[in-house]
Amino acid sequence: MTSRRSEALASSLVTGINLAMARLVDIWDSIGIMEEQRVERMQTVKKYIEDLLNDMITEEESLRHRIKTNIITTQKQLETLCLELSLEPYKLEENLTVLQMEKNLRWRLEALQKEKNERLKELNELKQQDEELCVELCVTPYYIPTGSLPSRTQLQELQEHIKKLSEEKESRVKVFSGLREDIRNLMEEMGHEPETSLERESVCPDADIFLLTHENIKALKLLLSQLEVKKESLISARDKLKERATSLWTRLGCPEQESERFQDNTRRTVNDDIRQWQGVVDRLEALQREKLEEVIDKVRQELVALWDKCMFGPEQRESFNSHFCDNNYTEELLAVHDSELLKVKAYYDTARPLLDALEKWERNWLLYQDFERKAADPSRFSNRGGALLKESKERVRVQKMLPKLEEELRGRVETWEKSQGSHFLVRGQRVMEYISSQWAEYRMQKDKEKSERMSKKAETTPFKTPTKRPNASVSGSTPSKMKRLPNQPVMRTPTMSTTGSSSSSSSSSTFLCVPGKPPHPNSKRNKTVESSQRTPLQEYNSGKNATYISYSDFTSELSRKASHEAVLNSTVKDVL
Repeated sequence: MTSRRSEALASSLVTGINLAMARLVDIWDSIGIMEEQRVERMQTVKKYIEDLLNDMITEEESLRHRIKTNIITTQKQLETLCLELSLEPYKLEENLTVLQMEKNLRWRLEALQKEKNERLKELNELKQQDEELCVELCVTPYYIPTGSLPSRTQLQELQEHIKKLSEEKESRVKVFSGLREDIRNLMEEMGHEPETSLERESVCPDADIFLLTHENIKALKLLLSQLEVKKESLISARDKLKERATSLWTRLGCPEQESERFQDNTRRTVNDDIRQWQGVVDRLEALQREKLEEVIDKVRQELVALWDKCMFGPEQRESFNSHFCDNNYTEELLAVHDSELLKVKAYYDTARPLLDALEKWERNWLLYQDFERKAADPSRFSNRGGALLKESKERVRVQKMLPKLEEELRGRVETWEKSQGSHFLVRGQRVMEYISSQWAEYRMQKDKEKSERMSKKAETTPFKTPTKRPNASVSGSTPSKMKRLPNQPVMRTPTMSTTGSSSSSSSSSTFLCVPGKPPHPNSKRNKTVESSQRTPLQEYNSGKNATYISYSDFTSELSRKASHEAVLNSTVKDVL
């Protein structure tokens, strides 16, 4: 369609030139211009038209050349931009005219140029943020070669880098703020004035005075730890002064209202408290010097009480006897007593877990001995309220507890002696020796009590076995009834008959043991006598290697079900 229009225009152009030439000929004819002049004029017209067309052709040729040149230039620029932007080379479509090629290349070049400018602008903004953060955090900036155009990947990595730096900055700012706040609070609590440049900068209200570096964080942490140690030291000094003042108040017998009123009067800072307590201690020590004898006597009472708590023996107290008995009351003597008191207090604080464990053992040891004493008391079986069962359970518990406590004490003492490099003494003895001596003393006491019982038993006179009293309607002699135990020979005893009215009396049969001098082991007669003098329970136990039973065994027999082996004779006394 376009070619037809251009052909029609060309044909119309030729027609128009022909009409124009015909009209010129008519004009020339009417004027009467001769043939030669007509030729000249026609040549002039021809030359004019040819020059005009040639100029137009030249211009169009120039345009075509310029377009081709632009295409080549644009292609080169596109290649360069694609390399800079890390893109694939641009490829033109096929069967395109020169104008279409030039237009497509120009549009693509403008788009890439716009993207380049955007990347450069974004790079400048990101680099500025990165540099600011790196300066504040003292880290290395993200590296992008100078003069190069970053790729999209590089820009994304730079954005991630800036994001991480921003998060790190927030974290460090939080740490810095916390450290500076803690340092400021500590200084205020202690009443400490900044001395070094770091201390002054740490309490400065300007938040930008510190670079957020790891070194500065470490420096602030170190300063905080130093201030905490100093605060603990000041608090310890204050507590010692308070303890000293309290001790002096107690020694001097000051009214409690005065001490309570002063202790309630708290100060704002630790240093103020220390100055205040120091003044009180100085005043009380001056008052103490005026009452040396009374004060030293009170210190000695405290010392004796503390010695008792530490379970010191005479040998451990003997080293201080010369000072303890000194009646020359001076400040030097008081200082010696105070030093000894502090020494024993330190020892007590160190050995307190051991002393508590030993005290627990002694409590259970006393309970054990008390239970053993109660076990030998026959009157305990008259109980019908369940106390006997409770007592038996508690006794078993104590018996199981004692070995555990002794083993625990052994381990603790060994650990303590290894760490301290000295023996742990209890009333002048090592712990296990002390416990062994307690057991030995207890056994000796039991043996002594047993000997005393045996000697008393030997001195008593034997009694005849009472016979069963007959019924009121029957008179005469009735053989006594005897309970026969396993492996026991039948013993017959002459009986006595009694007559007369008696009110519903119950019959009883008792086997008596007639104590006497122990027979010779080789005498058959003595063996027979000895056998006849035993109680039924003893005779029964003689078949079991003559083992004595205690009341604890007796109660355990009561708790069992009745069997042919159970000994349930309540008339037999415990023989220990």
